[in-house]
Amino acid sequence: MPSSAADPIYDDIRAAILSGDIAPGAPLRQDEIAKRFGVSKIPVREALRRLEVDNLVVFERNKGATVRHYSETEVLQLLDIRIALECRALELAVPHMIATDFSDMRQLLREYANRTDPAEWGAMNAKFHHMLYEPCGNPQLMKMIDDLQGKLGQFLRLLVSTASGLERPMREHDEILEACERGDTQTAVRTLRHHIEATQKEVAAFLRRGG
Repeated sequence: MPSSAADPIYDDIRAAILSGDIAPGAPLRQDEIAKRFGVSKIPVREALRRLEVDNLVVFERNKGATVRHYSETEVLQLLDIRIALECRALELAVPHMIATDFSDMRQLLREYANRTDPAEWGAMNAKFHHMLYEPCGNPQLMKMIDDLQGKLGQFLRLLVSTASGLERPMREHDEILEACERGDTQTAVRTLRHHIEATQKEVAAFLRRGG
């Protein structure tokens, strides 16, 4: 597909939303974006419409484009979808894991345990889960999981890390990895499901308290 003037605008704004540099609910003013990129509003509008299709941007009457802000209900529903996708990915991945997968994940968990910033916990948690599922051999499923992570965004990953803390997730990560090393797919998937469901409950309580 040939590139268009909208491509660099789309890539730049998408990256800024997913990194948290542009916060949920923030306005995306077409004239300011056009001036920054030295283009007319037409490619800006195209880029924002593509981001709308990605569920990262919403258009509202008399308000224009803003960064999508997920409600409490939507956050919990996304975590429901996460359970279904990630449990299936792990089920497919365990039989294909090799020694280097286990050693790489162990090294990541050691680094994870030494971090004190919840923002770093979120990034390392996402990386660990990606490493768990990567051997599944299903690129379409991995893309769906990555797209879901994109929808959750850095803000929600930070929320999850703040709500869950470090001790419980780390203990459960170890339990999941130990089951994978034994080739015990059933226990690994059951522990993963419990792991994400516990996170879901903690996030719900955190949001109820006005977190």
